[in-house]
Amino acid sequence: MKRLFDLIVSLILLICFSPIFVTFAVLVKVKLGSPIIFKQQRPGLYGKPFYLYKLRTMTDERNHKGQLLSDDKRLTPFGQFLRKYSIDEYPQLINVIKGDISLVGPRPLLMDYLPLYTKEQSMRHHVRPGITGWAQINGRNSISWEEKFSLDIWYINNQNFLLDLKILLLTINKVITKEGIKHENHATMPTFKGVEERNEGK
Repeated sequence: MKRLFDLIVSLILLICFSPIFVTFAVLVKVKLGSPIIFKQQRPGLYGKPFYLYKLRTMTDERNHKGQLLSDDKRLTPFGQFLRKYSIDEYPQLINVIKGDISLVGPRPLLMDYLPLYTKEQSMRHHVRPGITGWAQINGRNSISWEEKFSLDIWYINNQNFLLDLKILLLTINKVITKEGIKHENHATMPTFKGVEERNEGK
């Protein structure tokens, strides 16, 4: 039932909002250049890698050593606008249709994080990742990694169709109110270093 719901809703959203997406795609091309679509390998169900699609929000600005600058320096005002209203997430509807992710589930993070998870945190890969999830409507980027993972595990243990509907409806409200977009003192969520490494540094 969840897979059928994902397909129907994603197709409807793709068709209804395609003119708006095309408009923003053109603006990304004009303001940030190519590529318009940013794709990055992420772990899906059971950690199987797939390519996640997003509208580009950052420049490719580098320092004198050829290294990319920090996120806060490469994130443009236009990119911030796209993220603020989650417009950059729109291409992920294609990921949903492909079966890479679901509308609701733990957010797919970086492949580099896989060896850093505790056994419990690794449970987040026992379900398909999602465009939005329980952690996204309960703090998004304003909460710690441990809180995020705890919320993800709670969702996995309590998931049902009505809960998914609730999360989708609350996500709309969070997008409108622009809550939890930034982490304290960071333009985006800071890199996950692993529980043990950070505890040793205290």
